[in-house]
Amino acid sequence: MGFLNIFKKKEQQISTYNEFWSWFQSEEKAFYKVIEQGGNFERDFFDKLSPKLDQLRDGYYYLAGMFDEKTAELIITADGSPKNIPFVEDLIESAPNIENWRFTALKPESDIEDVAIKMDGHEFNADNMSFYAVTHEQYPDEIDIVITHKDFTEENHSILVKGTYIFLDNYLGELNFAVSIDTLTVSSPSDAQQELIPIQKLKEYLIWREKEFIEKYEATYYNSGNDIYSSLKAKMNSGNPMFAVVNSSLLEWNAKPSHPWIVDIDFVYVGSNGMPDKLTYKKLDEFEDELMNVISDSDGFLNIGRQTADNHRNIYFACKEFRKTSRAIEEMLTKFDSSLNGSYHIYKDKYWQSFNRFIPALN
Repeated sequence: MGFLNIFKKKEQQISTYNEFWSWFQSEEKAFYKVIEQGGNFERDFFDKLSPKLDQLRDGYYYLAGMFDEKTAELIITADGSPKNIPFVEDLIESAPNIENWRFTALKPESDIEDVAIKMDGHEFNADNMSFYAVTHEQYPDEIDIVITHKDFTEENHSILVKGTYIFLDNYLGELNFAVSIDTLTVSSPSDAQQELIPIQKLKEYLIWREKEFIEKYEATYYNSGNDIYSSLKAKMNSGNPMFAVVNSSLLEWNAKPSHPWIVDIDFVYVGSNGMPDKLTYKKLDEFEDELMNVISDSDGFLNIGRQTADNHRNIYFACKEFRKTSRAIEEMLTKFDSSLNGSYHIYKDKYWQSFNRFIPALN
């Protein structure tokens, strides 16, 4: 008598890079066929790839196509998020050599002649785009770029901005776009405040500014040994109290751009009047102490302070680069996952303007 097998084969769970690539190797011939023959990418490739990447961590995005006649390429991207970039790079670095496959971390840069984006009836290319740089006397190291597009109007503003970002992602490359421009505005050529520069000269301009920046700040070091911390108290719009401890010595430092990346670690908790209970306080302090033992100012990692209010504890740091920082924080959040509900955000703020709210209270 035969029996009907009603039990599905247990899906392989992915928790390490090696496990991911082992799974990929078991599927790569089918994936290659889909790409080579122009099959149904979503159904036969991406719908299988996406859950496996999600099992590793959030923040992996992907593109695929034929690199040449015989080589399929899988590009893993971070969608421009600095905190995701090191994990994309780590995943690709761990990739095995697989015949007829090429694996790339982050969208690569392209020659201007090879970049022509079409979106909602608009084209984005060297013929209809230009740029100029805005300088700020108070913030001389800020890279503030205005991109102009000949089709720009207030009505199509959102489409033109989205298309411009995609264009720059492909032209500059994902990493360069994420790290080289501080402020970006899209407008009409008729609104330009300066002489327009051909968009193909943007790379050259950004390389020059980056070289200038490195020469100015490369040797900059901050010694936190004598720092003074100030306690601040205020009332939130909710009526709940706000308590903050900020590094007043550091906020007066005149070389802030040397540490342009800001880390905001956000813990959400249940408490009374927006404040955590004693056990949560203890765990939050343990997290911060342990993190500071892992990364210090000698690694280009500076403790700006923390704020506690409205059921959130935010811990703020500035750092020279985001890769080691992101890896360390991710590891710590995983370690404390059973006792704390935390997440983090990394963004660029060369002059730490997001902390200007604390300055009046320190004076």
